[in-house]
Amino acid sequence: MKLERSKVRRAGGAAIAAAALGMAACASTPVPNDRLAVAHDSVQRAERSGAPELAPVQLASAKDKLNKAENAAAHHDGVPAGQYADQANVDAQLAEAMAKSHKAAMDFDASMQALRSESMRSTQPTAPVVVPAQPLPPST
Repeated sequence: MKLERSKVRRAGGAAIAAAALGMAACASTPVPNDRLAVAHDSVQRAERSGAPELAPVQLASAKDKLNKAENAAAHHDGVPAGQYADQANVDAQLAEAMAKSHKAAMDFDASMQALRSESMRSTQPTAPVVVPAQPLPPST
């Protein structure tokens, strides 16, 4: 009987220790403020690059994940905060790249149109130049 009680006490003690270790592990995961700051900067860069108009879906995804990261950080959930911050950073970089490539494509199209217009002007026939006839010098 005493042997069974000591087994139960050890098992109970082990369970309490495991729970305490698990809680300590969660509490010891720091909030990744540096990763949150990087994600925040990436979102701002994407907004300045024209992503709200040119890559709205990707920018919205980045903002949503940044919001989730900030909420997790506010609840001291370091692991999900870091994961959401990293995902927000990648989505914001994608939005910025898409906006920049869209702008580059629009600039290229404008340049091509200007080149077409210029080539059309240079190939149009011009009126012939008429040079008035000069009298021939008298023959001697």
